[in-house]
Amino acid sequence: MNLIGLLGGTFDPIHYGHLRIALDVQQALDLTEVRMIPCYLPPHREGPSTSAQQRLAMLHLAVTNEPSLVVDEREFIRGGPSYTVDTLVSLRADYPSDALCLILGSDAFEGLYQWHQWQRISCLAHIVVAYRPGWRGAEHSAMMTRLKENYTQDVRDLLAVPYGKVIASPVTQLEISATRIRQLVKLGQSPRFLLPDSVFEYIKINEIYQR
Repeated sequence: MNLIGLLGGTFDPIHYGHLRIALDVQQALDLTEVRMIPCYLPPHREGPSTSAQQRLAMLHLAVTNEPSLVVDEREFIRGGPSYTVDTLVSLRADYPSDALCLILGSDAFEGLYQWHQWQRISCLAHIVVAYRPGWRGAEHSAMMTRLKENYTQDVRDLLAVPYGKVIASPVTQLEISATRIRQLVKLGQSPRFLLPDSVFEYIKINEIYQR
């Protein structure tokens, strides 16, 4: 059984905060790979300011030299609102015998009960809570209390069954915001060192975020 990580987001643009979380979790849990899944159309927020093709191009550039990170285009191919449960159903069909590990930041995890058909998620994948210093932790998390019978601290439990477990994994503290990057570009300032140089060059060449 392979352990396959899943990290979704609008990636508008992809930056080191996203990439470091993916790599931290991949290494901590010894995941076979992390599939980076760009959201085509966020169902509960304003749509991205860039085209799907531009976000996808930036994501491909960002992961070029990291073989453990793989771009997964299924939400773009499917089109329509990008509900996580639909994506997991699709992934489960493609990887019926493997363990899927949905990576969520601690804030996203705490709001999981607001997601479309959220109860089905633990029937399709494990949940990995990627937390930074300061998170209240499994003992005091309201969402973790709901799922306490699924909680484990042993990575080996993720290999025993293909879905249903919840595990917390620490990640590097990087306060990087895609919103801030877009603001910097709009103001004519440089976002260098917040995102890969290849992505920054793409933004400049294609004059993205300037208006």
